[in-house]
Amino acid sequence: YRIRITHFGADDVHTARGERPPAERVQRAVVAVVPGEGLAGLYAEAGATTVLARPGEPPASGELLHAVRRAHAREVVLLPNDAELRHTAAAAAEQARAEGIRVALIPTRSAVQGIAALAVHEPERRFDEDVVAMTSAAGATRYAEVAVAAEQSWTTAGICQAGDVLGLIDGDVALIGSDVTATARTVLDRMLAAGGELVTIVLADEVPQTVAEHLESRVREAYLAVDTVVYRGGRQGALLLIGVE
Repeated sequence: YRIRITHFGADDVHTARGERPPAERVQRAVVAVVPGEGLAGLYAEAGATTVLARPGEPPASGELLHAVRRAHAREVVLLPNDAELRHTAAAAAEQARAEGIRVALIPTRSAVQGIAALAVHEPERRFDEDVVAMTSAAGATRYAEVAVAAEQSWTTAGICQAGDVLGLIDGDVALIGSDVTATARTVLDRMLAAGGELVTIVLADEVPQTVAEHLESRVREAYLAVDTVVYRGGRQGALLLIGVE
C-alpha cells in the first residue's frame, strides 16, 4: 500500500520533467583486463574500457559485467588478457548476453596479446569480421614474462628458490636465472628464434629503463627488420611482459 520503488542505478538517466534522454549506445566497444595503471592508460587511449587487475586480486565476473555495461555499447569485444580469467570472463559475457548485449570473448592470455588484438580493431567492420581479425592477431602473438619467484617451488625448468628470476614463455617456466636483464635477453632470443616482425616490451615501474635499452639494442643488432616498442606498465605482477608478432 502506497509503495514507491525508485532505481538509482549508476548508469540510469531519468527523463522526467524535461531532463535529457539517455545517451545513445555506441555500436561497438572493447573491454579489457589490464595488469597495471600504465597499460590501463595505453588501452584507454586506444578507446578500450579497462578493468584493473591488481597483483593477487583478479577481478570477479561482476566487475567485468559492470565494465561491459559501462562501455554502453550494443556489441562488446572482451579481452581477459589472462588464462586464469577465461571462465570468469565467460560468465560475465553470458550475463551480458542475457541483457541483450552482443559479446564476443577473445581468449587472450596476456596483455601483449590484447595490445595486438586492439591494434587491428576496426569498429566500422562487421562484428564477426572484426572479432576474427582480433582473434587472429592475438593468436599470432607469442608472449612471455619475466618475474621473481616468491618461494621455492617445482617448475618445468627445475626447482626455483625464492628470489630467483623466472623466464616464462607462453605460460610455462622456460628458464631460471639470477639477473633480470640476462634472463629477459635469453627469453627474447628463444622467442625470436622462431621468427617475428615486432617485439613489444612492457616494463614494470621497478625495472630500470636500461633493461629495455639493452633488449632494444639486442634486437637491433641480431635481428634485422624486427621493430621494438616499449611501454611502461606501472605496478604489474611481472617485471616484464614480452610479445613477439
